[in-house]
Amino acid sequence: MNMALRNWAVALIATTAGPIIAAGAQQGNFESRWPRDVVPPAQDTRPVAVQQMPPAAAQQTPSAAERGTKSPPARPAVSGPTIAGGWSGPVTQVGSETKFSVVLTLTATGGETDYPELNCGGKLTRIGASHNYVFFVEVITRGHVNKGGRCPDGTITVARAGDNLNWVWFGAPGDDVIVAFGTLARKTAR
Repeated sequence: MNMALRNWAVALIATTAGPIIAAGAQQGNFESRWPRDVVPPAQDTRPVAVQQMPPAAAQQTPSAAERGTKSPPARPAVSGPTIAGGWSGPVTQVGSETKFSVVLTLTATGGETDYPELNCGGKLTRIGASHNYVFFVEVITRGHVNKGGRCPDGTITVARAGDNLNWVWFGAPGDDVIVAFGTLARKTAR
């Protein structure tokens, strides 16, 4: 059973990783951004960070109008599902039978996390969205594992499920891979 949950969680993360990686990437045809007299580094085996266009070639790159081609239409920003507000509920770490609580406060650009039983919490930065998911990077600000606490930094993916919020956490502290998941309910005002 635990192996099935772990495989499910890893598959979920793998299928949602594309939008995370592509969230800040420039869209369009790679070949069309290179001037006709400069050959792109297709056979270059150096790491991508090392493969840069020479400054002289960058200055000579003609604009789309100069090349006589149209720029691709801008893609509309994806806002993702409505998730702002407070959410809480029990979650389970893959490979463990113990449940613990998560309390989320989400805004349009980020939010905060609290793990009461673990005595830790953090700040969330929204890094992207698809039509169904919203992706966050979590930086633990209280109770970090490197400072004697129990929580490492990680990523969080959320998706609306009716009136609830499906929540998946992924982190890889050291040589470990940790996945946790659960369904959270909207917190009611007191």
